[in-house]
Order: sequence, then structure tokens, then C-alpha cells
Amino acid sequence: MASSDLPAPVGTKKNGNFKFAFTRAIFASMACIILGYDFGVMSGAAIYIKKDLKITDVQLEVLIGILSLYCLIGSFAAGRTSDWIGRRFTVVFAAAILFTGALVMGFAVNYAMLMAGRFVAGVGVGYAVMIAPVYTAEISPPAARGFLTSFPEVFINFGILLGYVSNYAFARLPLHLGWRVMLGVGAVPSVLLAFMVFVMPESPRWLVMKGRLADARAVLEQTADTPEEAARRLDDIKAAAGIPRDLDGDVVTVPKKQSSEEMQVWKELVLSPTPAMRRILFSVLGLHFFQQASGIDSVVLYSPRVFQTAGITGDNQLLGATCAVGATKTLTILIATFLLDRVGRRPLAMTSTAGMAVSLVGLGTGLTVVGHHPDARITWAIALCIASTLAFVSFFSIGLGPIAGVYTSEIFPLRVRALGFAVGVACNRITSGVVSMTFLSLSKAITIGGSFYLYAGIAALGWVFFFTCLPETRGRTLESMGKLFGMEDTDSMAEAVDQAATKEKAVDMPANY
Repeated sequence: MASSDLPAPVGTKKNGNFKFAFTRAIFASMACIILGYDFGVMSGAAIYIKKDLKITDVQLEVLIGILSLYCLIGSFAAGRTSDWIGRRFTVVFAAAILFTGALVMGFAVNYAMLMAGRFVAGVGVGYAVMIAPVYTAEISPPAARGFLTSFPEVFINFGILLGYVSNYAFARLPLHLGWRVMLGVGAVPSVLLAFMVFVMPESPRWLVMKGRLADARAVLEQTADTPEEAARRLDDIKAAAGIPRDLDGDVVTVPKKQSSEEMQVWKELVLSPTPAMRRILFSVLGLHFFQQASGIDSVVLYSPRVFQTAGITGDNQLLGATCAVGATKTLTILIATFLLDRVGRRPLAMTSTAGMAVSLVGLGTGLTVVGHHPDARITWAIALCIASTLAFVSFFSIGLGPIAGVYTSEIFPLRVRALGFAVGVACNRITSGVVSMTFLSLSKAITIGGSFYLYAGIAALGWVFFFTCLPETRGRTLESMGKLFGMEDTDSMAEAVDQAATKEKAVDMPANY
């Protein structure tokens, strides 16, 4: 495909319109704080849970990693829920589930109740990680979409930092109380999120799918430069939703498909996809797989264990070093938000993955050297472990971390976007669950240094995948993404929809018309 055939990047929006999308993206992304907080706080709380409940390493890694698998229920349910009640109210529903899960974990009296709380929280996390990026992508202007749709990852990292700080702050409480307070505090962001939703408009793309064109136009006019641009974007969304361009009004009847809408979406995305749709799905699944299989959750969830192996002793020192990891992740993700729309998704993904692979080799080397000299304190190896860990989370957060959500929310066509994002999240969470539930066992089998060498090899394979399979999406409208993967462009789709509508009218006309 010639580069001249592709649409040019869209220009910068007005400040007022950008501020509107900016604040709404922040509100939606608040849901992701709870996910980050849960991951961060569990890394430190696990130390005290194991002591208090007297559980084994296997029980501990299952407790930590099972949340990612429970996310599958929430991520798939969120796709259907958001298409049914809207993106906005799905955020409220997610907040309610997360609030309940945090309270159950905070008041848990035994391992079984703690696992029940993890189940509830996992479903809520699945809702949050699916709906926040989809909503943000659908409300964002094209020129700032990379910046705004990286917010969920920013808030995940901020939540991780808050979890680490919570570990440090409550570590001095009595053993039976400290970890319960750490987990229960996670209910607070859910309450704030439920109130913030009242100032969030509904996604214009969901409104069009429901035939509410006037409401969609009103939202688009708040993010577009001019009413004319809002009208053009509305026409593109109508075409993507299968609504003829000449069908207008405040509320219209959306043309019905021959088969049920849900089965049609599954058929188009999974059961019998076109070559272009198959390429989109393959790109998303690969992106999410390599993001998690390269070991980020092993570092985030088990950082106290990693630092302990490296030779750092004492709970306060371990939790302090872990806080440094959280602070580094948060700072670098903030840098990434400004680079996504300037540098582009593809260069950041490749640079990030290469840096992660090198950092993992350094971490594996440092841990291996320390492991071979258990009775000696090798300062340079300890320093290498700390530096490599901070470098790894920095490279992850500046590229691969935010890009997975940004890219997935961009490239699926409107009619399959919710389900497509849910499938991507499912792959992400399954891989995350496998990695986090096997890290301790893997470390015992091939040593902890060997585990990070394995992750480095996976990251190198990821770099090859990104180089060969991910086209650049910076600056394009959501409705034009399909062209990158070989789909018809929006104008062709609109023309086809209009022709179909005209033909249907002709068939329905009486013979003597």
C-alpha cells in the first residue's frame, strides 16, 4: 500500500476542546488506579499474609496471580455490558464491584475469604481495564488520542506507587491488622470514581450505535474544532456503524442485521474473520502476549523477593526499594504520554522492548552472581540488580506498557471494538496470570536469575514481532485505521451502506410507484 494512499495525521485541537477530553479521560482512567493499587499493595502485603495465615509459597503465588485470571470474566462481561448500557455506566458498575472486592479482602479472616475477595476484585479489574481505554479512545480527538488513551496505564502505575507507599506506611501496624488495612484502603478510589461519572458524557460512538445522533453530535462538537469537523466525524462514525449518510435526525432507527448482533460480532472477529480482521486480531494478541510474557508482573509483584535475593535485607529496606520501583514507573509513564503522539507507537514499542531485553539480561546476571556467592556481599552485583530493575520498569513504562492499551483501543472497527478489546485484555490477563502464578516455582526450577534470562529471550522475540507486524497509527482517525490492515476505507464503507439502503428502499416500493 502506497504511503500517499493513507490519510495524513490530524492537526492539533483547540485548547478548550482538548481540556474537555483531557478531564473526561482522567475521570474514566480513575478505574485503573484500583488495578495498579491491587498489584502494588499485594507485593508487600504478601510478606505479612504469609506470616499471618501461614500459607505456602504455592498458595501465595496462586493468591497473587489468580486475580489476572478472574479478570477474564470481567473483561468479556464488560464488552457486552458496555454495548448494552453504555460506556459511562459500565464505569460505575466497575467501581461498585471493585469497592466490594476491596472490602471483602480487607475483612478476610482466612485464606478462603481472601480468595473470594480476589475473585470479586478480579471481575471488577476486568471491567476497569477494558472500559477505561475504550471510552477514552472513543471520546478523544485524533491528534491527542495517543496521549489521552495512555492515561489508563498512567493511573495503573500511579496505583502501583500508592500500593507500595501503603505497604511502607502500614507495615508497622500489628501483623493481623497491617495487611488488612493495606487491602481495604483500595475501596477509596472506587467511591471517588462513582461520583466522577456524573460529569462524564457518553461515548459519541456508542450513542451513534444506538441511533442517538443529536446526543453524539453534541459530544463531538465539544472535542472538534468546528461544527463542520464534528459533522464530518459524525458521518465517519455513522458509516462505521452501518447507518446511511443521508439518514439524519435527533434519534434514528439503526438498521438491523439479519442475524443477532452479538453472534454477528463474534463471527466477524473470531469465527470467520476477513484477512484484514485476522491481521488486526493477531497484532493485538501478540502485543498483549509479549507485554506480559516479558516478565513485568514478576518484577512488580515479587520485587521484595527479587531484592531480598539480591542481598537487601529487612522489611523496611525491601519496601523502600520497592517504592523506588513504583516512583520510577510513574515518572517514566508520564514521559511516555507526551511521546506517543510525537514519536509514534511503533518506534516506542521497539525501543522499549529492546531496552527491556538488555535490562533483563543485566538483572539475570546480577542475581546469578549473587546466587553463586551466598555467603559474600558482592556490592557491584547488588547495584546491577537494582539498576537493571529500575531500567526494566522504565523501558516498559515508556513504551510497551501504555502502547498495548492505546493500540488495542485504536485499531478495531467500531462494530467489534468492545469485543476486540475484551479479547486483547483476556490474552493479557491469561499471560499475566500464568507468569505471576509460576514465578516462584520457575525460580526454584531454573534459579531466579535463569527466570529473568528466559524473560529476556521472550522480549527479544517480541521486538521481532513488533518490527514485522505493527504498523504506525499515530494521528489517524479511528474510522481510518482499518485501511492500514487492508480494510475498505470509510468512504467506501459509507458508499456501500448508502447503496444498500437505496436498494432496500427500491425493493419495498409498490409496483405502481
